[in-house]
Amino acid sequence: MFRFCRKGFNKVDKVVIGLGNPGREYALNRHNVGFLAIEHIATKFNVNFRSKFQSQIGECEIASLKIMLVKPQTFMNLSGRAVREILDWYKLQPDDIVIIHDDMDLPFGKIRLRAQGSPGGHNGIKSIIHEISTANFSRIKIGVGRPPDGWDAADYVLGNFPAAVLPELNSILETVVESVQDVLVNGIKTAMNKYNS
Repeated sequence: MFRFCRKGFNKVDKVVIGLGNPGREYALNRHNVGFLAIEHIATKFNVNFRSKFQSQIGECEIASLKIMLVKPQTFMNLSGRAVREILDWYKLQPDDIVIIHDDMDLPFGKIRLRAQGSPGGHNGIKSIIHEISTANFSRIKIGVGRPPDGWDAADYVLGNFPAAVLPELNSILETVVESVQDVLVNGIKTAMNKYNS
């Protein structure tokens, strides 16, 4: 369903944004699973990235929709600045975006889709809500689990996934790719019924 695009689009229909922190030291952090999801899509479908909108962006087509893949480079707490810049440039609405991010309240590997809602303590989502003045946008949450007793939550999400779970994580990201396609093609409510059951 994906088709590689070698040139930038003049028009974008939907934007899929993975949240994370730029830099090699953060690459395998739990907090960067949104970036990992975007990179999984990009690698699988040969999408190239370039720098624009305070982000790394790339394009592909899904079911004739022009899709932009985005990894904001603002650091997590300022993710909304990049999101707002993209929405403003392409004159898109909040319901044209899909945000992929980590969630400590979900067990590792669990995926949950939401059409709207509070940030739930996630600073990247807080920033987006602040910048675009609404919480009405689709999210795909990827569970990273709670930290062990005595661990600081920030240290936990900024820690790397253990090497032992990386094969399982790869399988989880495959499911995320499928859920992204469903959201874009069939809508968030239909996808929620499928993946949240």
